[in-house]
Amino acid sequence: MSHHIQGQGRHQVTLFPEALDDFVTEDNPVCVIDVFVNETDLDKLGFERVQAKCTGRPGYHPATLLKLYIYGYLNRIQSSRRLEKESHRNVELMWLLERLTPDFKTIADFRKDNGKAIKNVCRQFVELCRQMNMFSESLIAIDGSKFKAVNNKSKNYTPSKVKFHITRVEKSIQEYLDNLDTTDREHPPSDEKISSPKLEWLTKRSAELQEM
Repeated sequence: MSHHIQGQGRHQVTLFPEALDDFVTEDNPVCVIDVFVNETDLDKLGFERVQAKCTGRPGYHPATLLKLYIYGYLNRIQSSRRLEKESHRNVELMWLLERLTPDFKTIADFRKDNGKAIKNVCRQFVELCRQMNMFSESLIAIDGSKFKAVNNKSKNYTPSKVKFHITRVEKSIQEYLDNLDTTDREHPPSDEKISSPKLEWLTKRSAELQEM
């Protein structure tokens, strides 16, 4: 008998947890994405089809597709086909999208119809992550470069540094969306650990931003 660690038989019947919450811990970054999008007024930001028509075939809520795009941006998933594939096999996305699996054309069309709004929301999301110090013990990858995260707010939020970071984040988001467009046209078929998110703070902060 082998003394190596043994895996579980694929045909063995087990009491496998059915609730997706059993697979996603409270400190998982997808929890931040979920709260952030749920607290964002997508209608005011210009997203299409927030108010569904009563006739015709039902479509996906923009919040569902936006969550998918933010997840893809953070994890650098570079094509609509890959985003579709990940929604079928990635437990984090199953949790985030509530097991919805939009096809790649729906994903690409959402980007085409809401590109400017997606960019604005992603920028706001990244800035909120900075305010929450979510990258306090990691390196943040932005447009191919790496920068040490700084926790000291007095160093983070001088006017010149705010402008600098906004510019870099906007460039990063635009490059990501452009790469998706290029990859989708060509039809080809790394993760930083983030500290425990402050979901209550995020909910409150999002509400404040909505009022502003």
